[in-house]
Amino acid sequence: MYKAKRFLKKLFTPVSIMMIPHDSKRTINFRVPSIGILVAVFLWLAGTFYVVTATVDTVEYYQMKNRVAFYSSQFSELQTAMNMIKKADAEFQRLLSFGSKERILENVDARKTTDDAGSLDIEQLRDQIRKTADTVTAVGDYLKEQKDLYSSLPKGWPVAGRVTSHYGHRQDPKYGGPEFHSGIDISVPKGTPIRTTADGVVSFSGWSAGNGNLVVVEHGMGYSTLYAHNSGNKVSVGDRVKRGNVIALAGATGYTTGSHLHYEVWVNGKAVNPRDYIWEDTRVSEKK
Repeated sequence: MYKAKRFLKKLFTPVSIMMIPHDSKRTINFRVPSIGILVAVFLWLAGTFYVVTATVDTVEYYQMKNRVAFYSSQFSELQTAMNMIKKADAEFQRLLSFGSKERILENVDARKTTDDAGSLDIEQLRDQIRKTADTVTAVGDYLKEQKDLYSSLPKGWPVAGRVTSHYGHRQDPKYGGPEFHSGIDISVPKGTPIRTTADGVVSFSGWSAGNGNLVVVEHGMGYSTLYAHNSGNKVSVGDRVKRGNVIALAGATGYTTGSHLHYEVWVNGKAVNPRDYIWEDTRVSEKK
């Protein structure tokens, strides 16, 4: 108690600050509590962190905006190339309709003299087709990457229930000591179907000390999810699952005080707050 009083006394001990203007001989003195300086430093650090974070978000936004603009221009070039191909095909069909080589050549010469705008540069067309093929491949790869990312991203509630314990520091519900809770607890009756929140492969299905019956699903792109305290698991290691598949039934196995699902989301080997991947109006759609 005595040490606490001394600490508080130091926090509120005033500190004198002297300012000497260059254009005046008179000094300016004022006193502020020590805690005021600490608060000012904290606010400055918090403001700096906010500005840096906002700057990073802005840069990522403009990078994505530029990427969208690039692909839009590429699609425009693709459309132009397709129009050129259609014109070339129409011209070839027209020439073939004349039958003989002589008549085809005559009509080619006539076409050139009467309508130069309709002539086609074959080499230019080949280059355009080559560029178009490269663009189609790049766009296809990009769309596949985005599709894979969407399928791998945990989204929605694994069960519909009430959250009884949140992510972060808390008191141990059984013994009362402080602990870090690496997921969320959702209270549901025993036997409630638990659904995976993203596509993936089951990397663990079995008994784990503390977690009881446990299922872990690897989703790719650095994402994985964990489902603990199940009364029974419905999948085996190596099984491929889709978002919405039933992978277990809720229970109270392992270290627990009642029937519920303990749900975790991991990103690149680190447990993160599952609520960042859950929205109040989202539910994982049912899939058999």
